[in-house]
Amino acid sequence: MTEPNEQLERMVREQIESRGIHDPRVLAAMRTIDRARFVPEGLAGLAYDDRPLGIGEGQTISQPYMVAIMTQSLALAGTERVLEIGTGSGYQTAILASLAREVYTIEYREALLERARATLEALGYANIQYRAGNGRAGWPEAAPFDRILCAAAARDVPYAWVHQLDEGGVALVPVGDLESQVLTRVEKRGGRTVRSQFCPCRFVPLVEGGEGLMPQ
Repeated sequence: MTEPNEQLERMVREQIESRGIHDPRVLAAMRTIDRARFVPEGLAGLAYDDRPLGIGEGQTISQPYMVAIMTQSLALAGTERVLEIGTGSGYQTAILASLAREVYTIEYREALLERARATLEALGYANIQYRAGNGRAGWPEAAPFDRILCAAAARDVPYAWVHQLDEGGVALVPVGDLESQVLTRVEKRGGRTVRSQFCPCRFVPLVEGGEGLMPQ
């Protein structure tokens, strides 16, 4: 049987590099961070497959390619403060934390947050702040952010996120309904926003309503 590190290398080579992901820092992170650490034990044999996987609570760990293209689209240089909406398994969180200065991650489902936090702390990440609550409100007291990434589909980009985005910052959000979604990149320039859309996708929906946050 192929060893996990060989499976991880094949995943990156065949699912990510071959489909146009070229940022060397993103590729290095995808090769270093083992997706198998973030999937349920019963699905470990599927960890390197080119598809999302269930992680409980009706949520999924994203397809490796989707994690890669979203991360590359943020153009991280290593100095950024990043807000992540939807911690989920913590896999995308780990990728972001390895490429940015600080990550602030919010998860609505506390059980998922605690499981992801345990995994990330066991892996040695010390530049992540965690919060349980509805991410629609963002994290106002920690704003502004250089980058915002949402791992759930919104009908539109919430104003709170745009407001908390720093000048020159970028937010990346899957926008659409259950049937049709597209990755939407919002850049803040001179106090205005410039939008572009570039990749069809399929994410679980962002939790609607309620903006209360519970600090962790």
